[in-house]
Amino acid sequence: MARYENEPRLTAGEKTQVAWYVARMAKRGIAGERVYQGDLERKVERVIAKARKREELDEKKNSNRR
Repeated sequence: MARYENEPRLTAGEKTQVAWYVARMAKRGIAGERVYQGDLERKVERVIAKARKREELDEKKNSNRR
């Protein structure tokens, strides 16, 4: 799967969380188009934001060691 420049590399736990939220969104999607999914979308965005921050911190730690 192609990665975008700003897309962080997810850990196994983060991938599992995102997959769980996407599955819940799919289940809600079956219920109908008018079902609210914004809460799950925010949770996915939060996981991705934490992964970005983790990568930035790891990058800073590794650059200080050089």
